[in-house]
This record gives sequence, C-alpha cells and structure tokens, in this order.
Amino acid sequence: MKKYEVMYIVNASVEDDKRKALIEDLNKIITDQGGKVTDTNEWGMRDFAYEIDDMKKGYYVVVKFTADNAGVKEFDRLLGINPSVVRYMITRDEAPEQESK
Repeated sequence: MKKYEVMYIVNASVEDDKRKALIEDLNKIITDQGGKVTDTNEWGMRDFAYEIDDMKKGYYVVVKFTADNAGVKEFDRLLGINPSVVRYMITRDEAPEQESK
C-alpha cells in the first residue's frame, strides 16, 4: 500500500448536504477498494485563477489516503466520470516519515 493525496474541486452549484454526501461517497470508493482514508481536509469555496467551463468558483477538498495500484486506478476512473467533480489531481505522497522522540 502506497500513500497518495488527491485534491479535487466540487462544482460550486452543489448544495451543502449533497456536497457532504459526495465527499463521503468518494472516500467510500477508496475504502471499498481496500484503501484507507487518513485525512480529509475541506478548504472550502475558493475563486479560480481562471474560468473553468464558465465557472468562477469551486469547493476544494484534499484527501490523504493509502491504497494499492488497482484501487487508485478505480478511484481515478470514477472521479473522471463524476459530473460534480470539476477537476482533480492524484499525487503520490512521498514525504518522509517523522520520527517520534
């Protein structure tokens, strides 16, 4: 299992309760594939640097998780076809482990 981080932008027109359900559903995709969500950080509504599909704002979410290659591939596929997700980027988290003293 490798560590990953995904940042995705939810369409600003999605209502609060539906957005919370969407975030839970996306986290569930990871756990259903055998991965583990370690942190979910909601950055909130932010302005875009430039318009994306005539939108000027989006709701940013950053999720850290561990998963195998097949799980990441399926998560990537499902994010790509979700109409509520404007943009996303999955990166490998290669930060060194901090030693406890």
